[in-house]
Amino acid sequence: MTEAALMYDAVFMVAVASQRATQMTVSSLQCHRHKPWRYGPRFMNLFKEAQWDGLTGRIVLNKTDGLRKEFNLDLISLKEDGTAKIGVWNSYTGLNLTEIKDNKNITDSLANRTLIVTTILENPYVMYKKSDKVLYGNDRFEGYCLDLLKELSNILGFTYEVRLVSDGKYGAQNDKGEWNGMVRELIDHIADLAVAPLTITYVREKVIDFSKPFMTLGISILYRKPNGTNPGVFSFLNPLTPDIWMYVLLACLGVSCVLFVIARFTPYEWYNPHPCNPSSEVVENNFTLLNSLWFGVAALMRQGSELMPKALSTRIVGGIWWFFTLIIISSYTANLAAFLTVERMDSPIDSADDLAKQTRIEYGAVRDGSTMTFFKKSKISTYEKMWAFMSSRKNTALVKNNKEGITRVLTTDYALLMESTSIEYITQRNCNLTQVGGLIDSKGYGVGTPIGSPYRDKVTIAILQLQEEGKLHMMKEKWWRGNGCPEEDNKEASALGVENIGGIFIVLAAGLVLSVFVAIGEFVYKSRKNSDIEECCDGRPGHVPQVPQGVEEERQTQRKSRPVWSLM
Repeated sequence: MTEAALMYDAVFMVAVASQRATQMTVSSLQCHRHKPWRYGPRFMNLFKEAQWDGLTGRIVLNKTDGLRKEFNLDLISLKEDGTAKIGVWNSYTGLNLTEIKDNKNITDSLANRTLIVTTILENPYVMYKKSDKVLYGNDRFEGYCLDLLKELSNILGFTYEVRLVSDGKYGAQNDKGEWNGMVRELIDHIADLAVAPLTITYVREKVIDFSKPFMTLGISILYRKPNGTNPGVFSFLNPLTPDIWMYVLLACLGVSCVLFVIARFTPYEWYNPHPCNPSSEVVENNFTLLNSLWFGVAALMRQGSELMPKALSTRIVGGIWWFFTLIIISSYTANLAAFLTVERMDSPIDSADDLAKQTRIEYGAVRDGSTMTFFKKSKISTYEKMWAFMSSRKNTALVKNNKEGITRVLTTDYALLMESTSIEYITQRNCNLTQVGGLIDSKGYGVGTPIGSPYRDKVTIAILQLQEEGKLHMMKEKWWRGNGCPEEDNKEASALGVENIGGIFIVLAAGLVLSVFVAIGEFVYKSRKNSDIEECCDGRPGHVPQVPQGVEEERQTQRKSRPVWSLM
């Protein structure tokens, strides 16, 4: 009726302009003639000046561009019982909405309606049902989204017809701002709902409406499991970190030097090398610099040494060094077994940063999907760099769908950026694939509706009800649970570092400090004892003291025990 009224008014305006035209003749027209009608500009001026109250209201044209002005448009809404006027749009004042009260039950508003649902084939959301019989309609499909759609239908009371999106895409904008995929079908009102793994994004929310998310997820990396590497020639060094190896060598040198100095300082490490000649004044010390170093190395190698400390201070040094070597060797032996028996996995990438820093491993996402849009719109430097790499190799980096991407991951050196839920489903069924790194972002899947659709709020309430009842979790467990992959006994042995065995170095340092104080005490004690022997006489002139035989022998021994401070 509206189109007919517009056509009638347009023809009548031409008639009004023709009546005002005088001395205008119309000759026969020829298709191949390019010369315009000479009365054309005059007729257009008459047409612009014409005014008339037609079926669509007062018709007044702008004399500059010939467009209609000063007109109103009625905004009509489709209701259950017909149409209703909900507002007026004026060329000057704009849109004015009138308040309409609708107190009908939210569930009854969808009862007995048949909705067109657009979706896309994606495991395990929507899949063709395996059957020996030929299936038609909704019975052809199964999956998480079909179960969700069935639950929504039971709550809201509507029926539905499932249709696959014509171009097989989720929905993205091209350089001209045009949409494709399921988003396009919602914009064009070809479908009433989009029940699929359709990500809620900012750009999509501007052109369509989304319900509350029925599933939360994030972007991660799908990559094949790394191959195990055989132990190398110098794999025996792997149980300890390079820092620990360096500290152990420094500790061995340090303990040897401390032992040498203390053995020279304490008087109890000096002895008469000729016991058959008590009158000899030459004394020796076994702990030379080379012998002290050999003592430390022998203890570290868990071997005996013919050198044995005699003084308390040197025995403290030896004991604390033996304890240190006991802990180090025990830790090394235990971790060496793990390194030699556990197969080490050599993974070239561990995160998105590793991908961005290299170009050998190609990576990409599904073309025109939300993952691609995320990297395209991201302002983070790492993701901008990754998008520059993907956009420079659009023909190879971007794939048509997840199935194509999974095939490339298995057959070539390729990493696929995709939703974590899809990665979880795939890795449960293919033990050669794994998820690398954590989640890059956080987002959700929602049911899409045309913008301004009355179904959005109703679907949201139904989804919240399913969430509170735990049915969304049960549906996910139903479709995601697979045979799984065998658990690894030990993913990978790690080298022991300072944070693991650093305490033994503190114990060693404390023992060395204690030995120094004990050596000082021994030296002071021996000095006082010698002083008492020297002062046993009263020192009177002409007096010859009677020195006890034992004291005299001790004094002779002390005189002979003058240390020879030689290094070798």
